[in-house]
Amino acid sequence: MRHIISVLLENESGALSRVAGLFSARGYNIESLTVAPTNDETLSRMTIVTVGDDRKIDQIEKQLNKLVDVAALQDITVHQHLEREVVLVKVDTNEEQAAKDELDRVIEAFNANLIDVSASVFIVEMSGSSDKVDELLKALSNLMLSEVVRSGSIGLTSGAEALTIRSSI
Repeated sequence: MRHIISVLLENESGALSRVAGLFSARGYNIESLTVAPTNDETLSRMTIVTVGDDRKIDQIEKQLNKLVDVAALQDITVHQHLEREVVLVKVDTNEEQAAKDELDRVIEAFNANLIDVSASVFIVEMSGSSDKVDELLKALSNLMLSEVVRSGSIGLTSGAEALTIRSSI
């Protein structure tokens, strides 16, 4: 099963490397990994998407908690949560009207944005769940896609529950 693990991590040199090394050393795969600063300049938030059964995910959480850089972690997929990913797609239309019309139809259907236009190349942007991004790419598959860039998933639990630093007591 796919899991999204949210980690508050000390904003220190080598912290990301230690987390990635933990996954590598144990043969665990990371489907996507995003890291960015938080509103606390001493912490970064890392979002790891991985696949595994409950036993494997439990082991990953235990190993992550042993890292000194990890201030808190949570598997948000076991709670109500929101997940988003950003995708940028470069589409070559070769100035064909039919391709432009199809692109316009897909953009409207997916509530995507056309963010750059040249004579024959358009760049489309969309934010949504990973499934929604997959659907957009499938809808665009009959057009000439020259580049696709995906951000990887980020997510938060719904409601008042928040990932907070664990106490050291």
